[in-house]
Amino acid sequence: MIRTFVLISGLLALTAVAAQPDEPTADAALIQNATKSAIAAAQYFHTDVAVHGGYVYKVTLDLKLRKGEGTASPTEVWVQPPGTPTVGIAFLRAFEATGDPGLLVAATDCARALLHGQLKSGGWTDRVDFDPKGKNTGLYRNGQGKAKGRDVSTLDDDKSQAAIRLLIEVDKALEFKDAAIHESVQYALDALLKAQFANGGFPQGWSGPVEPGTVVKASFPEYDWRTEGRIKDYWDYETLNDGLAGTVTETLQLADETYQDDRYRDALLKFGDFLILAQLPEPQPAWAQQYNHQLQPMWARKFEPPAVVGRESEDAIATLMDLTEFSGERRFLEPIPAAIAWLKRSRLPDGQLARFYELKTNTPLYLKRDVYTLTYDDSDLPTHYGFKTDCRVDKLEARYHVLAAGGTPRVSKSNLKTLSKDVTRILSELDPESRWITDQNGDPVVDGANLNPEELFLDSAVFSKNLSRLAEFLKVARTAK
Repeated sequence: MIRTFVLISGLLALTAVAAQPDEPTADAALIQNATKSAIAAAQYFHTDVAVHGGYVYKVTLDLKLRKGEGTASPTEVWVQPPGTPTVGIAFLRAFEATGDPGLLVAATDCARALLHGQLKSGGWTDRVDFDPKGKNTGLYRNGQGKAKGRDVSTLDDDKSQAAIRLLIEVDKALEFKDAAIHESVQYALDALLKAQFANGGFPQGWSGPVEPGTVVKASFPEYDWRTEGRIKDYWDYETLNDGLAGTVTETLQLADETYQDDRYRDALLKFGDFLILAQLPEPQPAWAQQYNHQLQPMWARKFEPPAVVGRESEDAIATLMDLTEFSGERRFLEPIPAAIAWLKRSRLPDGQLARFYELKTNTPLYLKRDVYTLTYDDSDLPTHYGFKTDCRVDKLEARYHVLAAGGTPRVSKSNLKTLSKDVTRILSELDPESRWITDQNGDPVVDGANLNPEELFLDSAVFSKNLSRLAEFLKVARTAK
């Protein structure tokens, strides 16, 4: 159903507040143009691009070819960011900045698309298929999925977490009056809490409450990890893969702030205890990507060996600092100095971090393309996976020193001049139909007349980033003095 977006009374009268000497002033014409354009772009995306209120990663201009991680069917929408939850949050930010009710409707439709695909186990997988007979249709709570569909909720790549965060924010925006949305998010949060192990960690996936397991300190495996210890259902075990620490913490913290339920605070602190337990001993006082129940690094997929890892260790450090700020408990800072020292001495010659470091020797560890055999040689890597990442240790260390000294790290404020420049560019990239058109790499295409239409896309990540930036500008412009 097509819904008309409206400009609420007085919205176009939004202008800059009188400025103090030497302070920037928001341009009234830019504010008006940003407001109108944000609403128009959202209207197009909502009415033309959405499928049952949800979104994939990108679609061609004729709306026929739809892509998530691979080609999406005409009835599928994506849960994994930058799919439906990412777009829904952008709608909400624009609603908060403009007050336009159509934007809240669009965000609510995203939430309802997620409700359709909520698994019986409480969370989500990578996508939702509205075709009950679809290849990837799961065992949905609403009874409209497959009776024998897959029912493994996942925390991989911020899937269930992102869905829960959107539902929480929509629930709050609707003043907790939508019974179906409120019940769904409570069911999801209950399932997430039941998936937490006794040691505070979480599995990559669950189909029901987990067995509590043991509480032990992380250690190196005593067996030959190169050939032993492979477990088929590795997702049932404690993991930190793909930013799980930060996204789970963000989700539980939002739940705690929104619902004022001590269960979420308790789960957060318990997860902080897990990060302390999961830190490996010297000579590698950092974290693994995947653990067994004895908190020893173990194999996940064939290109994810037992190892100490760079990216997830940085995520663990940042999360421990988040938990310090959240709780005021300084014990979460204690693992950080040794971990930062490890990051510093583990940097590659070009300043990057390897994804994997061999257990105990700390030698950067890679896999050969096609055959996936372990190697120390980085000249022939598989291209589908990031075996090297940028190093953030300097920023992490600076933040740690502020917290260790009892201070509060500075939060960088949005600069009106920078925002105005960004908004001017973003608006210039809109086409006459209020679309941001990109190539297949997500780069803007202002004039695509000479390009193959099959190579032009409407990209959910670009749309969400641009709409959120417009919303940020409008909020800052409103308070400019």
